[in-house]
Amino acid sequence: MFSMIEEFIKKESSSGIILILVTLLALILQNSFLTDFYSNLLDTPVQISIGAFGIAKPLLLWVNDGLMAIFFFLIGLEIKREVLEGELSSKSQIALPAIAALGGMITPALIFTFFNHTDTFVMKGWAIPTATDIAFALGILSLLGSRVPVSLKIFLMALAIMDDLGAIVIIALFYTSDLSFVSILIALGSIVCLGIMNQMNVIKKAAYMLVGLVLWISVLKSGVHATIAGVVLAFCIPLYSTTSKGERFSMLKEMEHDLHYWVAFMILPLFAFVNAGVDLKGLSATALFSDVSVGIMLGLFLGKQLGVFGFSFVAIKLGIASLPKGSSLKQLYGISILTGIGFTMSLFINSLAYNETDLFHYADKVAILLGSFLSGIVGYFFLRKISKSAL
Repeated sequence: MFSMIEEFIKKESSSGIILILVTLLALILQNSFLTDFYSNLLDTPVQISIGAFGIAKPLLLWVNDGLMAIFFFLIGLEIKREVLEGELSSKSQIALPAIAALGGMITPALIFTFFNHTDTFVMKGWAIPTATDIAFALGILSLLGSRVPVSLKIFLMALAIMDDLGAIVIIALFYTSDLSFVSILIALGSIVCLGIMNQMNVIKKAAYMLVGLVLWISVLKSGVHATIAGVVLAFCIPLYSTTSKGERFSMLKEMEHDLHYWVAFMILPLFAFVNAGVDLKGLSATALFSDVSVGIMLGLFLGKQLGVFGFSFVAIKLGIASLPKGSSLKQLYGISILTGIGFTMSLFINSLAYNETDLFHYADKVAILLGSFLSGIVGYFFLRKISKSAL
């Protein structure tokens, strides 16, 4: 069990380092003589058509709607496995990360609302500071080595999974445009088909992927964000199947293992590259300290840590949950600070909320980067200082 966790953490840690590098690359390209090259690359039209049917989008949206659906597919696989037989499979295991994740979504949203409740359009971004980037957070933890007990790393992983589940629900409920009922019916038919395949012990991955492609296209055309298709498909993948020879295997675990490297080292870095290119040349102090920027920065840096730790503390004191084994409340607070690293998920929700508008002159994206950076730096040094005795 611990070897699997260590392998997961190593992958996420390495991915976090790559995310930092591609983010810096995007910022350099956008703020140098290569800015036109970078912008034109994102706007490159890509079209796939069969007869009269076709999908035409710029490269940026193919990444955000297409590749991120694969990312959410992986999240769905992880959630299903953890709920059925992992760290979220019992009430005692799920209590603390679930309560912490809830606090980590409610409090940042309230802080953002406090600053922006008078502006209906800006309020579309209330969910931006509610996200946690597991790759970056675990990357910070990996730098601390044995200073942080494994139980807290498991807690952070479980919290991030619950956080992702919350993001999925938020996207489905609050970031859906005008609906196409024909496309929704096709999507529902695809889901029914996937369910039947699961019950009939279909063991061909290609069959699930083919129906999953139909599901993704129909959801894309329906008005519901296409990434939801990835999660739904994942929930339909059987945890265990039996071959014609009577051999038992896990299609879900095989897919999860196969996808993890692609997501960690290609999809998420590519997403960061196309979304983190912020034009700092046109950024003003007025925009940076506007209500929307302050709401995002404080939501991530203060809201996440106060919500995660506050809700956890109350749950522990009431006996609803218990402190992770071998850890202290100070260490739990340090982990809570790290949950303010929103980055990829925050950037993703930001793109849904404001539809890539430049109304804020990139101040919203800069706020995400600053809030995440501050959470990472403060969280790292806080945990390092209080855990010296563990060395």
